[in-house]
Amino acid sequence: MEFNKILKNALLIIFACLALSACATKKAGTGQMQGDVYTGKETIEYLASGVPDRVFFATNESVLTTASRETLRKQAAWLRKNSKINIVLEGHADERGTREYNLALGERRANAAKDYLMTYGVSSDRISVLSYGKERPVDSGSNPLSWSKNRRSVTVKAN
Repeated sequence: MEFNKILKNALLIIFACLALSACATKKAGTGQMQGDVYTGKETIEYLASGVPDRVFFATNESVLTTASRETLRKQAAWLRKNSKINIVLEGHADERGTREYNLALGERRANAAKDYLMTYGVSSDRISVLSYGKERPVDSGSNPLSWSKNRRSVTVKAN
């Protein structure tokens, strides 16, 4: 019985360490994790010079992280200066979950970004929301790093 308790505690400690290491903060642009945000150069694209086009989310969440809010503030500033440009906020999810669940989650993520942009003076008339759910991953891997890249909202210029 004592061995089972020790084994259970050891597994809990290992799991906690793994969970905490996933949230480790490293310098931006190094291809490592920064909180819930993947900052690798291979996945970051730009709406405009110096303005990232995507924000990232935690698993099964549509709550904006601190890093996501900072990115959206930059987007809002750029959009206020470029008032003739309309955008589409594309919501995405990782591969886990049903198609229907991920479409709804992608929509909640895109709407969270839209609501935040609106609080910084971007008119709702200029913003459309579209969810792709899990249908358009940036990383087709089936592991935590790939999933973290795919849990996102991407801002694109509307046609």
